[in-house]
Amino acid sequence: MGHVDSGKTSLLLAIRKMQFTGAKPGGAITQHIGAYQINLGNPSASSGQRKITFLDTPGHEAFSAMRNRGAKVADIAVLVVDGLEGVKPQTKEAILNIKAADISMIVAINKTDKPGIIVEKVKAGLAKEGVLVESMGGQTPSCNVSAKTGQGINELLDMITLVGDMADLKGDTSNQAEGVIIESFLDSKRGPIATVLVSDGTLSLGDTVATFSSLGKIKNMVDFQGVPVEKALPSDPVVIMGLDNVPKVGETLKVFSDLDQAKAYLKAEPKKEIILNPVAKEGQKVLNLILKSDVVGSIEAIYEVLKEIPQERVILNILKSDVGEINETDVKLAKSTRAIIFGFRVKINSIAKQIIERDKIKVITFNVIYDFITGVRNFMERIMSPEDVRTDLGKIKILAVFLAEKNRQIIGGKVIFGEIKRGGSIEVQRNEEVVGKGRMINLQKNKKDADKVSKGEECGILYEGNVKIEEGDILTIYLESKVKGEL
Repeated sequence: MGHVDSGKTSLLLAIRKMQFTGAKPGGAITQHIGAYQINLGNPSASSGQRKITFLDTPGHEAFSAMRNRGAKVADIAVLVVDGLEGVKPQTKEAILNIKAADISMIVAINKTDKPGIIVEKVKAGLAKEGVLVESMGGQTPSCNVSAKTGQGINELLDMITLVGDMADLKGDTSNQAEGVIIESFLDSKRGPIATVLVSDGTLSLGDTVATFSSLGKIKNMVDFQGVPVEKALPSDPVVIMGLDNVPKVGETLKVFSDLDQAKAYLKAEPKKEIILNPVAKEGQKVLNLILKSDVVGSIEAIYEVLKEIPQERVILNILKSDVGEINETDVKLAKSTRAIIFGFRVKINSIAKQIIERDKIKVITFNVIYDFITGVRNFMERIMSPEDVRTDLGKIKILAVFLAEKNRQIIGGKVIFGEIKRGGSIEVQRNEEVVGKGRMINLQKNKKDADKVSKGEECGILYEGNVKIEEGDILTIYLESKVKGEL
């Protein structure tokens, strides 16, 4: 866990000695929880082979909920801190999540191969957040590492196994299997797909399983590298197929003797009522949204970020949120409700494309969470009425009225505040009350046309308005403009 760009994924890649085969949207930003497993030691040695399963949790603030869940299903948290950047906002949040989950912590100070790194400064920053490492008299182990050079990685792995041994972390393979859904999505060909981290027992191919939102028999099961497996043991991450619905991320998956028993488990979950149709108050506008995402975890993260967008002036009305490609049903719903479809890392099927082009349905797709949220905000601001903004420039005290005809007057005065400019609007005050308004047709100083007149200077004004100006009146000169609404 750690701040965005602290090097968490790069560190995992170095540990696994694997590299990505293609660019990831948003550079190295991880947008889902990934589970990876490595084997340590020699299987023939007396100590046997040791397995470590890593959960790679996203670092951007949009994924606070996902990081929090990552901590709760883990036994040990490795807090990755950028040796150059030190403690950042998401570093602090990760520390809070780790402490809330009450699990062991190891600090990995990354990028220590770079010049200018002051490790003690990073440790001092951690101490301010209540994380005191062993070298500073605390009890939290720390390692200096470099994902680029491999420095310190073996020491980090040794520390993980040592902390695990001290905590006596064990699972019983003879127990009925349980696990946690750490990711899920809908595949257009294979149906609901779920990544499960087995927490206890042995999960087997063909088992009848259920969460509170889905059930089925495991028809196919692969490990984190996509290799088919028949069994998964405690701490193993596996991808399973055979569920009837896409399960919710964070749900517990359990094994049952038959489908009837599994169905009874589903009924035990209390139904939560979600209001998706807020009532707009006077002056508020409503933006109807249809959200489509690649996986359930992304929808959860999107909801968390949308909650942070101010909705005093524009209300977000989410008509539908679902995983999978944008389809004909989504487009027809958008047409009937005048909604905008926002797709996150999803495609649009061919039938939906035809309807979108024919009926000019608004569909926006994004690959990076930052752009997604920016797009929503832009549409919210677009439907807001522009605001009339008044900017007061200065005040004039009228010393003389030279000419008056119909609704126009030539007047003279002295600027007593600010600076007035030609073309400004005029508010007329008499005895400290506003008696009328008008506009400046022309401005002169020393009997010559002028663009502006400053405080202390006298001027002449050709005024046009709905009230006759009198000697002693105070005129406020101001500008009016329409400004794009902001949330």
